[in-house]
Amino acid sequence: MNALTLVLGRLLLTLTVPRRRDERGDVPGWVLVTVMTAGLVGALWKLAGPQLNSMLTSALDSVHG
Repeated sequence: MNALTLVLGRLLLTLTVPRRRDERGDVPGWVLVTVMTAGLVGALWKLAGPQLNSMLTSALDSVHG
């Protein structure tokens, strides 16, 4: 029972003591996600832009007409 108490005490101490957060990787990660998203949107726009434009024009024409 003494070993269990020791383990539970260490677990409680580990969970309740605030840890210093290392946030050095956060900014480069978000920059990478943003750049990759912009690249994907640009590539999709280049490939599907004319089709999307014609679909939107057709839809708007059907509403107006």
